[in-house]
Amino acid sequence: MNAPLTGALTRRGLLAGAGGLLVSFSLLPHAFAQSAAPAQPHLPGSLETSRSLDAWIRIDPNGHITIFTGKAELGQGVRTALLQVAAEELDVPPGELEIITADTARTPNEGYTAGSQSAQYSGTALRHAAAQVRQLLIGEAARRLELDPGVLKTEGKAVRAPDGRSLGYGELVSDQFLRVEAKPVSILKKPDSYRYIGHSLPRVDIPGKVTGGEVYVHDMRLEGMLHARVVRPAIPRARLLSVDSSSVEAMPGVVAVIRDGDFLAVVAQGEFQAVTAMHALAGLARWERRYALPDQAALPAYLQKNESTVGTVSASGDPDKAAGKVFEATYTRPYQLHGSIGPSCGVAVLKDGQLTVWSHTQGVYPDRAAIAEMLGMPPNKVRVIHREGAGCYGHNGADDAAADAALIASKLPGRPIRLLWMRDQEHAGEPFGAPMLMKIRATLGDDGRIAGWNYDLWSNDHNTRPGGARSLLAAQAKENPFPPPVPKLAITPNGNGDRNANPLYDLPNKRVLWHYVEDMPLRISALRGLGAYANVVAIESSIDELALMANADPVEFRLRHLSDPRARDVVELAAKRFGWSNEKLPPHRGRGFAFAKYKNLAAYLAIAAEVEIERETGRVRLVRAVSAIDTGEAINPDGIINQTEGGILQATSWTLYEAVTFDENEVTSTDWSSYPILRFSSVPDKVEVHVINRPGLPFLGTAEAAQGPTGAALANAVRHATGRRIYDLPLSRQRVKQAIGI
Repeated sequence: MNAPLTGALTRRGLLAGAGGLLVSFSLLPHAFAQSAAPAQPHLPGSLETSRSLDAWIRIDPNGHITIFTGKAELGQGVRTALLQVAAEELDVPPGELEIITADTARTPNEGYTAGSQSAQYSGTALRHAAAQVRQLLIGEAARRLELDPGVLKTEGKAVRAPDGRSLGYGELVSDQFLRVEAKPVSILKKPDSYRYIGHSLPRVDIPGKVTGGEVYVHDMRLEGMLHARVVRPAIPRARLLSVDSSSVEAMPGVVAVIRDGDFLAVVAQGEFQAVTAMHALAGLARWERRYALPDQAALPAYLQKNESTVGTVSASGDPDKAAGKVFEATYTRPYQLHGSIGPSCGVAVLKDGQLTVWSHTQGVYPDRAAIAEMLGMPPNKVRVIHREGAGCYGHNGADDAAADAALIASKLPGRPIRLLWMRDQEHAGEPFGAPMLMKIRATLGDDGRIAGWNYDLWSNDHNTRPGGARSLLAAQAKENPFPPPVPKLAITPNGNGDRNANPLYDLPNKRVLWHYVEDMPLRISALRGLGAYANVVAIESSIDELALMANADPVEFRLRHLSDPRARDVVELAAKRFGWSNEKLPPHRGRGFAFAKYKNLAAYLAIAAEVEIERETGRVRLVRAVSAIDTGEAINPDGIINQTEGGILQATSWTLYEAVTFDENEVTSTDWSSYPILRFSSVPDKVEVHVINRPGLPFLGTAEAAQGPTGAALANAVRHATGRRIYDLPLSRQRVKQAIGI
């Protein structure tokens, strides 16, 4: 590992050292730029917020090309896809490009890597930036060669003329003339000329992971690095009454015991020394419980009782006046974990007044703002660099571990601090996926179509990511604490707890309400998909029940209510490739189907599933799953397949196994026995993903499209196998046995 960059970086200094076109973020505040200039045209994707071409692409005099993105590689293959996009428009093989991701000193500010939006925003920005850079290179070459730009072509990092003359990219940018603002319209390549987009390229992040390379933040080893462990009670928001740390401070290898209010940590020369000291320190600490947790079994009632306000997500017609047969149901989802295989880790060093933090955060700029606020430092004195984590979808403990490391590093300047959470700390201390209660009242008309739809959702906010110090555990525990945020109801197109609560089906009379719960007893934040997973499970389970009431095939019933041709395409393709039929299956087997368009804004996905149930144990096993996905123009088809397969397996784990447990004092699901997840022995025999490519259409998000439909298809398959609907997640062995009367 190279030594950390701890000096303050400036654009002027970097330009002076590079001698070529520097691709970096603008240091001019966007708000100031707006006030000092006339209204600017809207730019594609993230170009809107980082408008200079030199924020995205750098070409050195020697022809080396670097592209920059504010999005982080989380295992979703975004580095590969973004390389393909830039390579296509620059006419350079992807392997000859370098990519820099998510670093507050080097990359554009693209907020969070979340919501399956990397291709949509960063990919779009890079594509347009690369296309405009290509045109500028051609224009400059035409000027120097005294030729019409139309006769020139780009190839092999050079602009080539028909007479054989050529100018390398590095030669053309020697005067740094590319530092210009992007334009709203670009000359993009046409799909029939693609060389890289639409082709499956091997992911560039995989080799290091399968060969034991230094890939994850956990792997970092800096010169003089110390190891730290934090001591936190299992009791949420407890107050540290007292601790006599003198005996721990005398233990071998211990460098310091850090206490700042309720924040308690130990720092040691070696990792095992830190773990040993942590356990000893935990035994000496005395904590005060501030409140008791509610009865876990009564959590749905707790949600209803603590409703603070109601928001209308969608409304049309009057569902209360619809006539026909009525279906009513109540569904629940528990607290769920991210279940990261590697506990959260952060590395930090404070040197010469500059704090550098390495983290698997999903938002380096928001995390920088939060850490700077927590420590009372100017943001430009804090640098956050993304390093991958071993499991990091959603808002798990990554930001908290980074803040822990930063707070400890601020007490021990000059020494790099590696802070790693323990497994029980991860399971008990990370922000959970929020519990949900969904009630549906639907009316089936005499014509076999849904005439009325009432959907009521109870849940609190699903996203309390850092942006301020109040979201960090360390900041909440300091001597001068930052109180936890109190989020407010906000209904937006992307959705939150209400994500996908509004069905895509043609429903003439509907009302979708979010009964917002302002505060919860256990800490929550973004778990992959936010509310989409449980909302789709509830909606698609109800669609199946309505199909039964209508004596209709579940697939045909969905098509009956879908006018969107792209939605119909994925439904029809998934059913066809699965071999959907109403033929009788062997005993204890069932088939299920489900569909959703993620956020009603991103990828379309339909899936058919077949399950097998062990009557004696209640165990449900997904035998096979066949899905179809339309994610717009497919950059890397194999990457789309990988992500969809992963989403199917993740949702299978959520749906069949996962639930946080707690008593009145603390979280009790603090290891893999008390919080089981999908094991290799339960992986399906076959998972198929069929990609519908839409060349020329906008990129749509992929990574979170499968979770809701997969959960619903499983629930519908279990219903088909048992003849009974299970309304509470997960579909555990105990609940399945109850459903079949064992």
